Amino acid sequence: MAAGAGDNPPLHPALEPLAFLLGTWRGEGEGGYPTIQSFKYGEEIKLWHSGKPVMAYAQKTWKAASGEPMHAESGYWRPKPDGSIEVVIAQSTGLAEVLKGTFDAEQKRVQLQSSLVGNASKVQAIGRLFEVEGKELKYTVDMATLTHELQPHLHAVLTKIDG
Repeated sequence: MAAGAGDNPPLHPALEPLAFLLGTWRGEGEGGYPTIQSFKYGEEIKLWHSGKPVMAYAQKTWKAASGEPMHAESGYWRPKPDGSIEVVIAQSTGLAEVLKGTFDAEQKRVQLQSSLVGNASKVQAIGRLFEVEGKELKYTVDMATLTHELQPHLHAVLTKIDG
């Protein structure tokens, strides 16, 4: 019998140091940049596995005031034995990111920097930082464009709702 969506396969040993990220997280964030008006949003992030040495990632946001959908992205996180990690993310806008970075299982922290931003007319670089403290996932996204150096763009605090 084939494995189904309801199955819960054993965690691959390569993912054990990142198990703190697995689950569904929901909360609120704020965004801004010199070229746009600041905004507030709601967000949900899901990280899960299929028993292989890679985590799947899906994210969606909505306007805090109205609930209207805003942004979505999905991808894969692949940790390596040396404490480095490779992440690929496809955004609903058509932008694609290849990020590389490090993770620290004890600090429950993942730091990423883009090595490639594809199909972007203005975005030149992206940095992402994820930190888990208890049942909270905090993250920041920094962005560089053609006209601005790498600087804060998004930050959010999400609470674990399952997983």
